[in-house]
Amino acid sequence: MQLAKLIRSLDVIETRGEMDLEVVGISYHSHRVKKGDLFVAIKGSESDGHHFIKEVIKKRGGAIVAERIPAYPINIPLVLVRDTRKALALISAEFFHHPSREIKMVGITGTNGKTTTSYLIESVLKSAERRVGVIGTINYRLGGKEYPASTTTPQSYDLQRLLREMVRDGIKYVVIEVSSHALDQERVRGCHFDVGVFTNISPEHLDYHGDMNRYFDAKKRLFQEILPEAGKDPWAIVNLDDPLLREFRKELPHLRAMNYGLTQGEVRTLHKEVSLKGTKAVLSTPTGPLEIKTPLIGEHNLYNIMAATAVGTSLGVPSEVIRQGIGALSRIPGRMERVGEGSPWVLVDYAHTPDAIEKAIMGVKRFAKGKLLIVFGCGGDRDRSKRPLMGRIGAQLADLAIITSDNPRTEDPLKIIAEIEEGAREVSPRRYLVIPDRREAINQAISLAGPQDLVLITGKGHENYQIVGDEMLSFDDREVAQKALEQRGKRA
Repeated sequence: MQLAKLIRSLDVIETRGEMDLEVVGISYHSHRVKKGDLFVAIKGSESDGHHFIKEVIKKRGGAIVAERIPAYPINIPLVLVRDTRKALALISAEFFHHPSREIKMVGITGTNGKTTTSYLIESVLKSAERRVGVIGTINYRLGGKEYPASTTTPQSYDLQRLLREMVRDGIKYVVIEVSSHALDQERVRGCHFDVGVFTNISPEHLDYHGDMNRYFDAKKRLFQEILPEAGKDPWAIVNLDDPLLREFRKELPHLRAMNYGLTQGEVRTLHKEVSLKGTKAVLSTPTGPLEIKTPLIGEHNLYNIMAATAVGTSLGVPSEVIRQGIGALSRIPGRMERVGEGSPWVLVDYAHTPDAIEKAIMGVKRFAKGKLLIVFGCGGDRDRSKRPLMGRIGAQLADLAIITSDNPRTEDPLKIIAEIEEGAREVSPRRYLVIPDRREAINQAISLAGPQDLVLITGKGHENYQIVGDEMLSFDDREVAQKALEQRGKRA
């Protein structure tokens, strides 16, 4: 494809060299550049692509897109733009012939619930016999194939390439989790969404965004910028029970609405029964009452179910098919996933923010006939401000909180634990234990639990590893819990 065609949608400041060059590929990593490639120099968290332009020239790269002109002479075409991340997204969409125009796209953003909602929507669409692909936190799924997810939302070039592969495989619907990082870094620019979902908003990733306002602003961009550019008359589906989202929805009169909440919105709850065995509910929808039954537990999952119902309704899926799709989903990896047979109850969940921890505890505590024990920690090299908050919530709401290591990464795990303990200590030193070794912590929780008690293990969910320093060690909360239950059974 000609360079001139690739850059036609960009806000170009200046061009140098021949724009009729035939571009054979696109790269944003200098070490992956091949002869004739267009290299887009983006600024990363650890390195800046502008520093590698000489290397690209030596590799006989075809052209450069950059935010600044190098001080040294270059002998290949150069395009100067204000934002190379945005440029990469628009160029990639053009290079792959805008695959998102050929499929129905559902984008889900929010602090919590994105993954569960994506699984529910996928199940609804499969029940409607529609070929669907999913791009999310756990993995990328298309046409019976699965790829590991390196990030929740891929870089824009990788995303467009994946979308084109999905189109070639005959996929007609794509559900994608859209992270705040992806929105801030322009990864979904150039995607033409049919539906946008906003699940909720609470503090998260403040180490990256700086403060809650910037984090919220990043999330808003899906609805304020990306959806309006789609040209598809898209739907906005928003959780009206979240006060910040309820106010935000008033700012979007130009988008079609299919909102939800327990008592408000186009999709709302008329009746609900939630237990450790699952959820039953009757929902009010624009097409009439809908009775649903699912093994998923917790009121927070009822919100995810309502979101999926709103999406299905907006896409024209019949109510009976929505009911079947929701009922067909038996489990979601690491999302309130049950381990064992319930004596004691053991649940593994991905909750790793103060809001998610609180909702997870409150969502199951009422059903525990005995005590509730929680095992949790906080990830290293991430937002430190949430650590004492999570310690306080765990000690306050659980009967016993066991503070342990999560993914410490390059931080000292004992220092992370000490910061969590600050919040727990404010409640009572008698309401928590500190067991740094995560395996030992899980074993101890299950050992201490009575047959009517509930053990909630949070933070890592579906992850089958633990990151310590620069090493990724094999570790799966579900496997560790299962072995602990087996050992408990042998001792009984």
